[in-house]
Amino acid sequence: QVQLVESGGGFAQAGGSLRLRCEASGVAVRFTEMGWYRQAPGKQREVVAVIKRGVSTDYADSVKGRFSITRDEFHHSVYLRMTGLKSEDTAVYYCRANFDGNDFWGQGTQVTVSA
Repeated sequence: QVQLVESGGGFAQAGGSLRLRCEASGVAVRFTEMGWYRQAPGKQREVVAVIKRGVSTDYADSVKGRFSITRDEFHHSVYLRMTGLKSEDTAVYYCRANFDGNDFWGQGTQVTVSA
């Protein structure tokens, strides 16, 4: 059974930093495409960053140069390091794993950035 648990959200001032963690069980993060998505109030969920089975990563244009996605196989986790936060980064952030042709989602963690 695949389970994803996000943590690390909270409040930050504009220009500040946060690090989100997605702890995975039931999948090996090394061999699984995983990503971070976000959904702001009144908006659709959008991709933020994806890390594929190798070392390849993709980022939304809005976060390039500010956010970084990494994996830690030892701790079965994927992280999203967020720097230079902006008010428009405020959203619920979700972790996703694509495993065996299926998508699995975490429950989300709120990130709020004050201007």
